[in-house]
Amino acid sequence: MALTTEPTKTNAKRLEERRVLVGTMVGTTIEWYDFFIYAQAAGLVLAGLYFAPLGSDNAALAQLVAWASIGISFLFRPLGAIVAGHLGDRLGRKAMLVVTLVMMGASTVLIGVLPTYAQIGVAAPLLLILLRILQGFSAGGEWGGAALMSVEHAPADKRGLFGAYPQIGVPSGLILATGIMLVVTNSMTEEAFLAWGWRIPFLLSVVLIGIGYVIRRSVNESPVFTELRERKKESAAPLKELFAHNWRQVVLTALIFIANNAAGYLLIAFFSSYATKPAEAGGLGMERSPVLVASTVAAVFWLAATMFGGILSDRIGRIRTFQIGYAWLFAWAIPMFLLIDTKNIVLFAIALLVLAIGLGLSYGPQAALYAEMFPAHVRYSGVSIGYALGAILGGAFAPLIAQLLLDETSWSPSIGIYIMVLAAISFTAVSVVKETRGVHLGVSARD
Repeated sequence: MALTTEPTKTNAKRLEERRVLVGTMVGTTIEWYDFFIYAQAAGLVLAGLYFAPLGSDNAALAQLVAWASIGISFLFRPLGAIVAGHLGDRLGRKAMLVVTLVMMGASTVLIGVLPTYAQIGVAAPLLLILLRILQGFSAGGEWGGAALMSVEHAPADKRGLFGAYPQIGVPSGLILATGIMLVVTNSMTEEAFLAWGWRIPFLLSVVLIGIGYVIRRSVNESPVFTELRERKKESAAPLKELFAHNWRQVVLTALIFIANNAAGYLLIAFFSSYATKPAEAGGLGMERSPVLVASTVAAVFWLAATMFGGILSDRIGRIRTFQIGYAWLFAWAIPMFLLIDTKNIVLFAIALLVLAIGLGLSYGPQAALYAEMFPAHVRYSGVSIGYALGAILGGAFAPLIAQLLLDETSWSPSIGIYIMVLAAISFTAVSVVKETRGVHLGVSARD
């Protein structure tokens, strides 16, 4: 009997692991597709459609406000992280993953049908910002749940690999968002795109959310949370305990993330806008389609580098992998802009591809490192809040800061210096963390 039962258990475990990996990766891809579609639309069309009065005399100001609308949602990510983290530590990881996915999708679809300023006046930008806030709230709770579902299901020697699956949801979402935007822009005139075509990527979210919902509902609860529940050790006040005993880890996780998130949002939103805007508006005047293709290819490199970063962290450690990634970003920050400013599409693509490698190495190990830094009973709250705070300090206003630096200095490498400063901060923060690879993730005596 033992000869037949053991292989059956092993096969069932492998099947569940595959289901978890697919569920976290697909769900996160869809969630971030929704988030990135807005970021790309902010750089291409939203300034004129929703912030028209600001752009009537000063188009640059309208674009700055459009970039700021990206950052506003980040301010509400900690709230989403607090709510989802608290409930996730008490009620489970799975339920929060489903709720955040549906909330994000509903907000995105509503943006796709939202009237413009020309149609309903000042209510248009106010409603747009409200929906963007809901997106931020959802994103704040999404990542922590996906990261923990993957890492807590993983064998101890493969947490970096398993944790890389929700991480590749970010570049995968960017690939999907940029690819769909590319198809839409190439299939119609500029006038049609501005009139109604830009709404199509937002409306497609309803299909993607349906797929993600079915997949995430099929995934079993995290074994670590199941163990907590069976022992009846769920904390009545995980947030209070988190800040009483693990505030240092929260601060470090936030600082570790800022450089990656800031550089990532330049790739996600700023570069395509900077490259395609006309020279008189402060851009490079490059054609939109080749720029979007280059951004999509860079996202593919980001995906591959992220998976490699997770695998590498299982071999040489989380800290060393992060350090290599941030040293890479630091060294490339200024040369990247020198290549971009040539206005040569091949050199533009190379600049983004090399950046993507550094992004992947400093993103792939993140889920495993963060999960290993917190005890089980406050883990969802800890990783979610740290991630959300890092996103505020890093990517929330990175496109806006980049635009301000460009406007003030007329020298794009000044943005590279900004990235170098953040890379130095994140490198220092991760360097003071004791290597976490292989630590026990289950319920300890403290839990």
